[in-house]
Amino acid sequence: MTERACCAPSAGRPEAAANAVEPAAAPRAEGMVRLDGGSFLMGGGEYPEEGPVRTVRVEAFRISRTAVSNAEFAEFTAATGYRTEAERWGWSFVFAGLLPDDFPPTRGVASAPWWRQVEGAYWRRPEGPGSDVDDRADHPVVHVSWTDAQAYCTWAGLRLPTEAEWEYAARGGLSGCAFPWGDEREPGGEHRMNVWQGVFPQRNDRADGWYGTCPVTEFAPNGFGLYNTTGNVWEWCADWFGPGRRSARGGSYLCHESYCRRYRVSARQGLTPDTSTGNTGFRCARDA
Repeated sequence: MTERACCAPSAGRPEAAANAVEPAAAPRAEGMVRLDGGSFLMGGGEYPEEGPVRTVRVEAFRISRTAVSNAEFAEFTAATGYRTEAERWGWSFVFAGLLPDDFPPTRGVASAPWWRQVEGAYWRRPEGPGSDVDDRADHPVVHVSWTDAQAYCTWAGLRLPTEAEWEYAARGGLSGCAFPWGDEREPGGEHRMNVWQGVFPQRNDRADGWYGTCPVTEFAPNGFGLYNTTGNVWEWCADWFGPGRRSARGGSYLCHESYCRRYRVSARQGLTPDTSTGNTGFRCARDA
């Protein structure tokens, strides 16, 4: 469970039967934007898994303007009784800096000790027992596995975006740029995404205003009207990354250039489908 653990560690839990979820009678398509599709340059050259840069065509599709929020996921679980994989296995990965100083000892990831295996952590208790999302209803749901995201999409009559759809949408109409707004991370000193500020993992100066997740509509949207396609939380996509791993895109609030610049629109990582962490969520798509 150590590959790319700086970004998010893979869980590698034993396979368990998922909750059955009935498909929606009609898509729950509120808050989606229709994109006409077309050809674009996909990929980048900063990390090997991003390349090569190539021309890719996507057909017209719809995609959510935001990541799925805690409030939306709560509606899903209330309607279906669904229990996430983190709930069923009894633990999830939490960033150590979000735990109270007096939190009981926890097991860490060998290559990234800031990731802690916290008993009782799941989407409604994101930092484990004693935490809640009462004041984070508009923040992205986290501690959801690829399997959990698929279950939500089934209930909503939607699907996860492909990596090509995700990147096309995330770029907001710009070509070849590192970020949804251009190549400069903080143009004119303006913070446009939620990433780590300071010295990772010891100190976050919160220059962008946040420690941990921020609301799903924080910061300005891109040219297509999508919010937070870089930073805040990694977002599951439909595709396989490689054997046994699904793709996630966009980076998170833990990304810092001192060890990882995967907060760009071309960046990607692969996680086992059962993985749940405090910095991984998702947004939905559907055919046009």
